[in-house]
Amino acid sequence: MSWFESFVLGLVQGLTEFLPISSSAHLRLTAAFAGWHDPGAAFTAITQIGTEAAVLIYFRKDIARIVSAWFRSLTNRSMRSNHDAQMGWLVIVGSIPIGVLGVTFKDQIEGPFRDLRLIATTLIVMGIVLGIADRLAARDETGGKHRAIKERKSLKELGVKDGLIFGFCQAMALIPGVSRSGATISGGLLMGYTREAAARYSFLLAIPAVLASGVFELKDAGEGHVSWGPTIFATFIAFGVGYAVIAWFMKFITTKSFMPFVIYRVLLGALLFALVGAGVLSPHAGESAG
Repeated sequence: MSWFESFVLGLVQGLTEFLPISSSAHLRLTAAFAGWHDPGAAFTAITQIGTEAAVLIYFRKDIARIVSAWFRSLTNRSMRSNHDAQMGWLVIVGSIPIGVLGVTFKDQIEGPFRDLRLIATTLIVMGIVLGIADRLAARDETGGKHRAIKERKSLKELGVKDGLIFGFCQAMALIPGVSRSGATISGGLLMGYTREAAARYSFLLAIPAVLASGVFELKDAGEGHVSWGPTIFATFIAFGVGYAVIAWFMKFITTKSFMPFVIYRVLLGALLFALVGAGVLSPHAGESAG
């Protein structure tokens, strides 16, 4: 991998990690469209450490408060009813599905799941799911001629059951094209949470999963055509760009719908199907060398 490739892929990772459009799919597609080797699951997981570092800094006050309350709740029984302490447990509970499924399906994640036809399918299907979830949220928030405004849930109403559902939604992102934020936000909206609550928990829930995945894949960094230098460079690029995207996205969702992302996903999936069907792209473009 050249330094230019690592710069572009780091930029793509930072731009797409927090948007509901799938960073892993865009890394895969960028390489395929450019005629580069597939960067692989290890490169993707490690560069995600950069974007999660951006989450740690952006939500540093929330994270510090949650971690502090959680540790105190281990020895102080009265703290166990504290919302921040409960959030600590809920992040742990919600991280279980992706941890178990990630280890179980590791070979599929690094192989068959990177087929461009599967990515096109997940882009379209999850785009439609996100669109439906967003429409239901908008209907609750605005009401209508014969419908009263319905108050949606905040994170203070999050329990173990909903935390696990969020966790299984996040685990779906093991398949490129699904999108970690897209799946968890869609799940949250369908369960009746506000856009801001679903996005915030999505970002917090991703921290242990992404950091664990990145550390786990460190042993495979530097193998094949991807060396340590470009991987680290891409990780720093992803961090800087990712931080800016988080700040923009958290403001965007307070007043805007997810429909632009829905349309983008469906069009990109359709284009990908067309290119593969026409023989312009192989379903496994770049994989043999990756």
